[in-house]
Amino acid sequence: MTILSDLVAMSNALGAPDAHCAILGEGNTSARQDAETFHVKGSGCSLQSMAAGDFVHLRFDRILTLMDGPPADEARIKSVYEQAKVDPAQARRPSVETLFHAVLLGYPGVAVVAHTHPTAVNALTCSLRWSEHLQGRMFPDEAVVLGRDSVFVPYVDPGVVLARTIKSGVDQYRARHNENPKLVYMQNHGVIALGANVTEARNITAMAVKAASIRLGALSAGGINRLSQEVIDHLLERPDEKYRAKALAGPSIERP
Repeated sequence: MTILSDLVAMSNALGAPDAHCAILGEGNTSARQDAETFHVKGSGCSLQSMAAGDFVHLRFDRILTLMDGPPADEARIKSVYEQAKVDPAQARRPSVETLFHAVLLGYPGVAVVAHTHPTAVNALTCSLRWSEHLQGRMFPDEAVVLGRDSVFVPYVDPGVVLARTIKSGVDQYRARHNENPKLVYMQNHGVIALGANVTEARNITAMAVKAASIRLGALSAGGINRLSQEVIDHLLERPDEKYRAKALAGPSIERP
């Protein structure tokens, strides 16, 4: 198996109807190929039916120039995307959210990014007090798979502004916890899983969907009963839970 074939398989799984993560052209996925390049979903493609040729192979350095200066207009974004293609003959245009994929794949330990719009998750991201409903952890497996906390991004326009807002949120999280987040919740939009490989990104997404369903049920039953931060910290430091977290994450993709 190659990085690209693994990415195709993960994307198809996330797009399957019974996953309830994405329909039609929703969502986008990416994986780092090497230190200089990455693959990202082509705009308008369906995760369920993605094939290798539907991903666009891009250079990080060209894409990341969009993070500098004032937000780029449509003409500049299109030009940068074309210049960043490893294969200029690739006809597909990269996803409109390519920039935040390039940013997130640049963090140490992140090799795969999966952005989806799960029905249960968006029932909460589209609700009043959305971040309050999604904060914290309710049960041990949620903490083990999703980490001690999440990043919350208010609704902003997809593209450069969104990428910068996500980067700010991740940087603040890393400063607080000295580790990467596993999950980014986006108001009125969806969720982003940051994984060391396709297994971890897929498992994070699956646990986020389960946790959202439980939160919806808890809210209907009177409210969410969260674990205390002390309990979460204890769980994440237990040797058996560390072992289980590593096993569930699968093998890391070594950074070149």
